[in-house]
Amino acid sequence: MTADDEIRGSARGTAPVPLSVLDLVTVGAGHTATDALRTSVALSRLAESRGFHRYWVAEHHSMPGVASSSPAVILAHLAARTDRIRLGSGGVMLPNHAPLVIAEQFGTLEAMAPGRIDLGLGRAPGTDGATAAALRRTDHLNEGADDFPQQLAELTRFLDDDFPDGHPYRRIHAVPGPVQATSPGGVQSPHRPPVWLLGSSGFSARLAGVLGLPFAFAHHFSARNTVPALDLYRESFRPSGVLDAPYALIGVAALAADEEREARRQVLAAALNMVRLRTGRPGLVPTPEEAESHEFTPAEADFISSWNANVVHGTPDEVRAGLDDLQKRTGADELMITSNAHSGEVRLRSYELIADAYGLPAD
Repeated sequence: MTADDEIRGSARGTAPVPLSVLDLVTVGAGHTATDALRTSVALSRLAESRGFHRYWVAEHHSMPGVASSSPAVILAHLAARTDRIRLGSGGVMLPNHAPLVIAEQFGTLEAMAPGRIDLGLGRAPGTDGATAAALRRTDHLNEGADDFPQQLAELTRFLDDDFPDGHPYRRIHAVPGPVQATSPGGVQSPHRPPVWLLGSSGFSARLAGVLGLPFAFAHHFSARNTVPALDLYRESFRPSGVLDAPYALIGVAALAADEEREARRQVLAAALNMVRLRTGRPGLVPTPEEAESHEFTPAEADFISSWNANVVHGTPDEVRAGLDDLQKRTGADELMITSNAHSGEVRLRSYELIADAYGLPAD
């Protein structure tokens, strides 16, 4: 199996492209992180049984309603409870970590679930500046054009164990990793986690293209930049040992319910949670009842309207039509769906309805 084979998926049922899952491990009011993680296990199993291509979790910090601060730990948990679906980070925020640590973590995951692990990388902190400073043990945060490519190059060297002679890290090895094959009796694993670049603007789009890497764009919170970023990625793309042609997925917020009114109730609650996050008041995802009784200010109402305009929601047929239209407009090679709601039951039902709408297999 080539690196290209481990990246590109196959569309199932009547879906125009492969469908995947982005799990933010959301915690609703009245629920615990344990509840949220149990939902993640159930959702990963549902995604696997219904033919979704991959399942990613995203690094966030200091957000009570998002229990995904440790992607590698969550992925190990999910790897032990699934058999086939690809698992990965969407993403690990590389500036928060030493590249060697990430290479070791994802080398370990690859050893646990050979040929199933993706390493998606972002350069944003996944949190506020003060929390990022605490994570990085410095007040000097650098997310500029110079630092991230250097970190990425270092991480890739550790994953491939190919620092050149004379490099200060030449005798340092990420284990599990390729160095084990050079030991007496060593056998080289045929797999290495493919690296993806994540972004919500043009920076990572261009870098992914120049390096010939797959690219994931955060349409779910940066919709106005989606088409320009994908165009830039494709224009910048240079064939590599990883890909011979561009491959881009987009993250899209989508929620299906049996009735349109129920879908509107659920996305209103998720949007209220986002209002609070954007105004420095992060908390648990509120109930639909709380959202319906909330007195929105004009500014909040404007934000809600703008935010939910980019959430594909409604009945299964409406969601399918919205996803089909989005894929046509963007030319995305894969759609990664994130269904955010107060309860795990609603999220599970949403993915089940979307799978049914596309006639995905029911193993």
